[in-house]
Amino acid sequence: MSVVKLEECRQHIRAQLDGVVEFWLKYSHDTVHGGFFTCIGRDGNVYDELKYVWLQGRQVWMYCRLYRSMDRFRRPEILEAAKAGGAFLRKFARVSVSGNQWKCAFCLTRDGKAVKVQRTIFSECFYIMAMDELSRVTGDKEMQMEAEQMMEQLIYCVREDSSGLGRPQLLGDVPTNSMAVPMMLLCLVQQVSEGRLEMGRKYAELGSWCVSQIQQHIQRDGTAILENVSATGAELPGCLGRLQNPGHALEAGWFLLQYAAENDNKKIQRTAIEKFVELPYERGWDTDHGGLFYFLDVDGHCPTQLEWSMKLWWPHSEALVAFLMAYSQTKKPELLEKFFKVYEYTFSHFPDSQNGEWFGYLTQEGKVALDFKGGPFKGFFHVPRCLYMCECILDNLLAKKD
Repeated sequence: MSVVKLEECRQHIRAQLDGVVEFWLKYSHDTVHGGFFTCIGRDGNVYDELKYVWLQGRQVWMYCRLYRSMDRFRRPEILEAAKAGGAFLRKFARVSVSGNQWKCAFCLTRDGKAVKVQRTIFSECFYIMAMDELSRVTGDKEMQMEAEQMMEQLIYCVREDSSGLGRPQLLGDVPTNSMAVPMMLLCLVQQVSEGRLEMGRKYAELGSWCVSQIQQHIQRDGTAILENVSATGAELPGCLGRLQNPGHALEAGWFLLQYAAENDNKKIQRTAIEKFVELPYERGWDTDHGGLFYFLDVDGHCPTQLEWSMKLWWPHSEALVAFLMAYSQTKKPELLEKFFKVYEYTFSHFPDSQNGEWFGYLTQEGKVALDFKGGPFKGFFHVPRCLYMCECILDNLLAKKD
């Protein structure tokens, strides 16, 4: 291992994180209505005032995590922004659907009126993450209880009765295990259990269930990770069943690595690295132009998603975390080599050296296709979370070399 090279990476990642934080502090805050603008152009201009709940929750979580975990971000303006974002979410994001069940909107107007509700769990997931993390920095027990109550509701919808999502079971709709669902529930288990033994015990069975559900996506005799499988873990027919999402598999990989470390489970660690880190990387890496494809068809057909061949910011962010975490747990040099390969591609293509932050959408050849810095799905989350986690891992690795 080259300590010098790792130190260079740490310094570069640290500077990148500082720049990304400053970009969002400068351009995304709505000081009139609260919350955050996320549709932000290349130079920081707001091109759409709609507010997406996924991204509102993610930004609150990210601010709080930085404030709580890194001394240089323990700044009043970051805490106040997180509080303002949390207040906006609590006031406007929840919309009553039926009985005592709450849904969170997917999209809000600038002043908080609900525009759209999705029949999924993800707005609620990011609401929970935001409230739980914000409660940790403010000490607000009511906020923490609110997060836990919504968590219980989500578990019921996923494992018992999905009618609360507003999605009727149609005759032709085959029950499906979409990897995003157990992944997000595992993420929530890790979030609400961090540093809380009682919560860890409470959700231990759920965490184990999530890991089992994620492992069902190992298909084709261990040669592929498929995004969607049947409720019983069988391959589904058609395009839905053949879909691969390398970035998602890599993200699942480091979730599993965290679980393995927390539970001292070497078997899960091996599965995570071999099947959810190395395999999707080998399948998803573009040998002609570099970078990770967005979607693939396991049988080589053209995926139905027209953007399949593009190179996006978030799969590369997840790959950086996954390979560095895998190396930190095993010290296998081949994992570090792949981290450096992803690192070189990522930092030579995505950051905007002129205006700050990262471009999100590149062509297959690696040219900027869309030059905005934020949109309905790209906000203050994947990039800063990646940089934050990589800096923390590198801190630990380099501390052991001193």
